[in-house]
Amino acid sequence: DVYEGDARLPDGRIFKQSWIDHRPCIAVVPVNPEGRLVLIRQYRHATGGMIVEIPAGNMDRDNETVEACVQRELAEEVGFRAGRLIRLFEGYLVPGYCNEYMYFYLALDLEPASLPGDEDEYIRVMAVSFTEARRMIRDQQIVDAKTALGILMAREYLEGCG
Repeated sequence: DVYEGDARLPDGRIFKQSWIDHRPCIAVVPVNPEGRLVLIRQYRHATGGMIVEIPAGNMDRDNETVEACVQRELAEEVGFRAGRLIRLFEGYLVPGYCNEYMYFYLALDLEPASLPGDEDEYIRVMAVSFTEARRMIRDQQIVDAKTALGILMAREYLEGCG
């Protein structure tokens, strides 16, 4: 939902503000058994075309847990289920005008599990190494901030474990 109206600062001043009320959401960094990232190329009308992303989605089902949403989005967008989920981070995406809160996960021990995708999505799946993904971020082939953050956090976690 989109709103515009008066907002009050902690010191009592009032100003005009536009804001978006958004459901919580998830983003997941799937890593296949070969150690490659499973990414998606998704059509995003607001950006004017296809962009490379990690799977993500809204928690829009009644009583759905964060982990259940992660598993559902994995199955819908890349055709896998994670044997192991690791929470990497959670926080606000654009707090200047939206309360969208995102949970970031690393998905390991992937096994095939497919669900039909959403009607309004056009997605192509791709797998890349962490080295390729870092180059894609550097060369602006990945321009989605949640994707860059998720990849960097997943890499840091995995390097710390091995």
